Amino acid sequence: MPRQEIIRKAKQDKRAGKSASTQAGEFVKDEIDKIRKGKHGARSTKQAIAIGLSEARRAGVDLPPPRKGRTKKSTRRSAKYAYEAGQGKRTPKRRPRVSRAVENVLKKEPRSTASRSALSKQAKRAASRRTAASRSAAARKASHTKGAKARSAAAKKAARTRTRRR
Repeated sequence: MPRQEIIRKAKQDKRAGKSASTQAGEFVKDEIDKIRKGKHGARSTKQAIAIGLSEARRAGVDLPPPRKGRTKKSTRRSAKYAYEAGQGKRTPKRRPRVSRAVENVLKKEPRSTASRSALSKQAKRAASRRTAASRSAAARKASHTKGAKARSAAAKKAARTRTRRR
C-alpha cells in the first residue's frame, strides 16, 4: 500500500497538468526507495518499476494497461485488474496469504537492482528502444509542463555541466 504522501504528490502532479506516467513516477520512486532502504528486493530493475506502476494504477492514476503485443498476456491481465481497481470499476479481493507469500519472496531478492548503475542501465536500454523523434517530442512536452522557475533551474544546471565536460 503506497503512503498517503505519495498519493498526494501524484495528485499534485495531475493538477499541474503532468502526464499519467509522470504521476506514476512518484510511485516508482517510492518503490526504489523501499528497495534501497532494504524493506524488500526485486529480481530486476524492470520488476521494481512494474511494482511501482501497479501501485500507481491501484491508487487511481489514469495509466491504461499496455497494448497487445507490447507485453505478455499475464502482465496485461494484471495491469488491467490494477487499472480497473483504481478506477473503481471493481473491488479488489483481499488475499492475505498471497500477499504474505509475495512479500516473503521479495525479501529474498537482491537490493542491487535499485542501485544508481542498475537504474542508469535500465533507462539507457529503455531510451534506445525509442526513436529520436519520440525522445525529442517527450523532452519538448516536458519543458512545457515544467514551469518557468524549474525551466530556468534546469537551464542553469545544463550550462554548469556543459562547462565541466570540456
